[in-house]
Amino acid sequence: MKTRRTFIASLSAIVLAANVAHAQDGSAQDKAAEKARKKQAQQEAFAAMQRGEILPLTKILAVAQSKVAGDVVEVEFKGGPVYKVKLLTASGRVREIVLDARNGNVIRIEDE
Repeated sequence: MKTRRTFIASLSAIVLAANVAHAQDGSAQDKAAEKARKKQAQQEAFAAMQRGEILPLTKILAVAQSKVAGDVVEVEFKGGPVYKVKLLTASGRVREIVLDARNGNVIRIEDE
């Protein structure tokens, strides 16, 4: 009986260790996929800017900061094409500005 409990405890530990290793591996795969997605989005944005289809990031940031005073903490290029710009205001609030990447028009401003 004691041997059976030891076997079951050992088997449970092995299964648990395998699940933890798999979860960690999945996390690494998720991070790699996210990094590849971000790189692809950067390349697409750069190519669109070179073709004159969207505004350069410097102009987008100037528009964003003219609407909301603060420090830029994140910029994301999305399909549509839109830019999402997150700014940290002097009061400590994070505000997100969504802008049309083609002309810089503000689509919306919201608090995070």
